[in-house]
Amino acid sequence: MYIKQLTVFVENQKGRVADIAAAIGAAGIDIRAISVADTADFGILRLIVNDPYAACEVLREKEFMVSLTDVLAVGIPDIPGAFAGALKILAKNNIDVEYMYAFISRKHGEAFVILRVEDNDAAASLLREKGFDILSAEDVYK
Repeated sequence: MYIKQLTVFVENQKGRVADIAAAIGAAGIDIRAISVADTADFGILRLIVNDPYAACEVLREKEFMVSLTDVLAVGIPDIPGAFAGALKILAKNNIDVEYMYAFISRKHGEAFVILRVEDNDAAASLLREKGFDILSAEDVYK
């Protein structure tokens, strides 16, 4: 029910994200989604890839500080207000969203959103109950 996200701590230096992307690409691993949050000294790069365990190994071999995190991938109908509806369900049930980002869906009429929440089980159950599609690793990685 959850998917694995790579979280990479990156120094704010020119070319570091390019180095990460190159290492992953050279290993034949495809990036599905990406998000970057930065500060003056470092950034946090979050990646969804088609083979997270192999990508983690490749990056560790290149001496990047990387970890795997369980996140939810949610299919949101591509209609006005649908995303707000999903977030309101979580808010009404006191489930905090730590961060989120979206990526392109290959499924017509649906956007894919990655959510990092305080309680994956509760969030997945509530969203599924209200008709939202909780994506499997196979849905995202393929």
